[in-house]
Amino acid sequence: MSDSLLNVVRPRAGVVEVVLNDPGRFNALGGEMLEQLIATFKDLALDESLRAVVIAGNGKAFCAGHNLKDMAAHPELQWYQALFAQCTRFMLSIHQLPVPVVAKVQGIATAAGCQLVAQCDLAVASEEARFAVSGIQYGLFCSTPSVPLVRNVPLKKAMEMLVTGEFVSAQDALQAGLLNRVVASDAVDAEVERLLDAIVAKPRISLARGKALLYAQKDMGLEAAYQLAAQTMAINMMDAAAQEGAQAFAQKRPPRWE
Repeated sequence: MSDSLLNVVRPRAGVVEVVLNDPGRFNALGGEMLEQLIATFKDLALDESLRAVVIAGNGKAFCAGHNLKDMAAHPELQWYQALFAQCTRFMLSIHQLPVPVVAKVQGIATAAGCQLVAQCDLAVASEEARFAVSGIQYGLFCSTPSVPLVRNVPLKKAMEMLVTGEFVSAQDALQAGLLNRVVASDAVDAEVERLLDAIVAKPRISLARGKALLYAQKDMGLEAAYQLAAQTMAINMMDAAAQEGAQAFAQKRPPRWE
C-alpha cells in the first residue's frame, strides 16, 4: 500500500515498515492519516507471516501529534470526540497486534506523536530526536498521550513532562524508560535491524502469547498475575515451537523453528 500519507513496505521477510508520509505537516495524526493507519493495522493483524512491525516518519519529524490548526477549525465537541476516539482505536490496534511493534524515531515526537512512541512495544531513536507532551503549552493537557506515557516512565517524570510541555532529549527519554536504544542518526536503521534480527529469530506463537500476557498481567494484583502467567506458560509449552525448543536444549543443539 502506498499513498500520500502512508507508505507500507516489506523490507525483509516477516517485517512490515509503516512510514508516516506527511512531512509538510510533520506527519500529524489527522483524521485521514488515522483512518489509513487503522486500516493498515487491521490488515496486518490478519497476516500470519508477520513477525514484527516498524513505524517510522518521513522528514524532520517522527510525528507532531494532532494538528492544532485543524482542531481550531472545528470547535465542536462531537468532532473532537470523534478524533480522539479514532486515535484511540489506532493506539489499541498497536497494543492488540500479536507481534512486536517498534518505533523508529528520527526527529521530534510531540503530543500524540510522543503517545505513539510510548504505545509501541519497543523504540529506537537517534541522538537528535526529542520528545514532548506539549499540549499544555496551548492550554490542552495531553490526557490521551498520558495513558501510555505513565505506563512507560515513572509517574513524577510523566507529570513533569505533562505539566511543563517541555522537550526532553533522547538520552533523557532513554533513562526515563520511554526508549530502548539511542544511537547516532546514521546508525538508527542498523540498530533497528539488529533488534529485528533478534525478534524474527523467535517463534511467532511464543511472542504473541508473551505480548498478550505481559500487558494483561501488568495492572493485575500479584496473585492474579502469577495465575495468568502460569496458565499462559503451560499453554505455551504445548506449542510445537516450545516443544522443539525444549528438545533442542536437551539435545544440546540450536532449535529448528519453521
